[in-house]
Amino acid sequence: MAYWKRKLKERLLKIGSMIATIISLLSLLILLIQILCSGTSYLSWQFLTSYPSRIAEQAGIKSALAGSFYLLLITFIVAVPLGIATAIFLEEYAPKHRITNIININILNLAGMPSIVYGLLGLAIFAIFFGFDSSILTGGLTLALLILPIIVITSQEAIRAVPDSIKQAGYALGARRWQVVLGQILPAALPSIMTGVILSISRSIGETAPLIIIGALTYAGFVPMKLTDSFTALPIQIYNWAGRPQPSFHNLAASGIVVLLACLFVLNFVAVYIRRRFQKYMVK
Repeated sequence: MAYWKRKLKERLLKIGSMIATIISLLSLLILLIQILCSGTSYLSWQFLTSYPSRIAEQAGIKSALAGSFYLLLITFIVAVPLGIATAIFLEEYAPKHRITNIININILNLAGMPSIVYGLLGLAIFAIFFGFDSSILTGGLTLALLILPIIVITSQEAIRAVPDSIKQAGYALGARRWQVVLGQILPAALPSIMTGVILSISRSIGETAPLIIIGALTYAGFVPMKLTDSFTALPIQIYNWAGRPQPSFHNLAASGIVVLLACLFVLNFVAVYIRRRFQKYMVK
């Protein structure tokens, strides 16, 4: 009797999980189909190379696309070295006591904070205190703060997953700690670290609330050329078009979403490629 109860529970769990998966995939598929049907009408090379306009047929996302690219570049340059270095210090150099535990707990809490809080933080520190105003530098640094805790956590998990035998083998050969970290631990953890980094960058490209808080432009007829220039980004431009009453601008917003999804797809593809590439390298 107990055997049949276990089999029944196992089958019910399997069926329930399958139903939940099918519902999730169908919802995502319906949403994608709806966006593609609405967005392909304006999707063209002119759309990618034109500036925003009050006339829907002439509007494009050139300035928003350039702003998102510069934001991601600043975010990557700032957040990735700081996040990986912090993870290495906490896992390999910091003493294991109460203060280190408190730091780790606070990093976990920061990773779960709403993005609008980081927008307020960026406004107070970078825009007002340092005087960067509503510039692309302020936006990039704010997004770097947003994804920094995530990079630290994923890098820590990747470093912990490295077998202890690799470390001990390095020490047995007479290597110093920094040589073991840079030559053995970091290369072994790099696939998981880079995957976490690119997924974090993918999250930052779709953030809207922090950029609105720091004063990103909803209309920009120019491409930022300096770090102190004002800017707009893809999520801000999509939000602007979606808030207009004309149906044509709603189709423009759908076209912008298609471009944003394409960027996310490319970043996720790069993450998978890097992970598999480095895993094959480590096996060899």
